[in-house]
Amino acid sequence: MPENTTARQTGTPPVLLVIAGAAGSGKSTLCERLVSAHPVFSRVVTTTTRPPRPGERDGVHYHFFSPEQFDAKLAAGEFLEWAWVHQKYRYGTLASSVLEPLAQGRSLAINIDVQGVDNFRKAAQNNPILARHMATIFIDVPMAELRRRIELRGQDCDEEIERRMKTAEREMLEAHKFDYLIKSTTRDADFAALLDAWRAACARIARD
Repeated sequence: MPENTTARQTGTPPVLLVIAGAAGSGKSTLCERLVSAHPVFSRVVTTTTRPPRPGERDGVHYHFFSPEQFDAKLAAGEFLEWAWVHQKYRYGTLASSVLEPLAQGRSLAINIDVQGVDNFRKAAQNNPILARHMATIFIDVPMAELRRRIELRGQDCDEEIERRMKTAEREMLEAHKFDYLIKSTTRDADFAALLDAWRAACARIARD
């Protein structure tokens, strides 16, 4: 891949950080903090069939597609990954939202579920750019702490909390497949570990 202005200015190769973890692990906060603190990063704009919420803008917060538009992109093989969420709306990541910025030398961050990360890995098997520049990161939170965080948010009923905890148990079984594992403690420590993972990924890409 030719070097461009972004790569020269930062002195580091572009990287795609794919951040996963259970609900309540802090993966969204880490992703947002990374993009805010380091302008070299942009957030991957994913796609959804749900309608925009107040204040959300198409192409900024999500690419908002109708079910028919989503079906057409899916049939054309344009998604790196996609899934139903609560059997109501579909969410997915367009290949163009990842591969084009990487080819331009821009670093990207995305927070996603474990199933989505597995689909990214499968896509990377047939895409050299993705294979070279992607690094997967799992946020490991002790189950008792995870429950405490979910309860503190006050957003979920008891039944939903139990569902999320069971999902978290299944996701933990996939942690060994990730390139980097962050043992979650505090927000600052987790962010420092994320930066360490970024530096390690850059060093690996530079060697390849």
